[in-house]
Amino acid sequence: MSNEQEVAGTGMSEGIGRAGTAVKEGVVSSLKGINEIEAEIVSLVKNTVSNTLRATGSVATESVNITKDVVKGAIQATEEVGTGLILSTKSVAKGVVMGVADVGGDVVTAAGQTVKGAVKGAAEIGADVALVARRAVDGVIEATKEIGGNVEEVAKVAVGGAIETAGTIGNTAVKAVKDMLVGVVEGVKEVAGAAIPKPRPTSPEVIPSPAPEITESTEITTKGRGRRGE
Repeated sequence: MSNEQEVAGTGMSEGIGRAGTAVKEGVVSSLKGINEIEAEIVSLVKNTVSNTLRATGSVATESVNITKDVVKGAIQATEEVGTGLILSTKSVAKGVVMGVADVGGDVVTAAGQTVKGAVKGAAEIGADVALVARRAVDGVIEATKEIGGNVEEVAKVAVGGAIETAGTIGNTAVKAVKDMLVGVVEGVKEVAGAAIPKPRPTSPEVIPSPAPEITESTEITTKGRGRRGE
């Protein structure tokens, strides 16, 4: 191979290497941007929900209405922009639960309502219902973990709410949502089980050994001993 060919080959490799690096850096930068946007949405929703509930002074009765309103607002925003519902659903769901928790509201109810609202809204604008359901469930579970709530209970209610709402849309939606959420509750149970310390084993019970069976040979031997002792 001539020197020119070697140089050309090296230049090509460097070009490909640079292209790969440029894409990698671009993707990393974009993902960082997405994470920042998601954190901003969580913060916005959390503050809006908690401030509104404090202002109404009626956490118990208004949580459900505000949850519905916030989810509806997020869906309308994605309609105007034309995209982003699947991306924002998790952050919105997480923010709602954290906002309700901030003012001492019922987190489990808020989680269920959030997921139901997201699924219903996704169906109305023709978005992927199953994917939106999964993102919403992930969001409420993540929020519940962060606030130290009952993750298993929230997971059950959220998954149940998603399937129930999908049922009002049609059988195809129900199947898609079930397929997407399969294993979520079981997964949460497994994680919870692993986190709970195992109880110490108690001392084993002493099980009495079974009485020996009386066979024909035993009877003969006993009789023989009896005779010899007479």
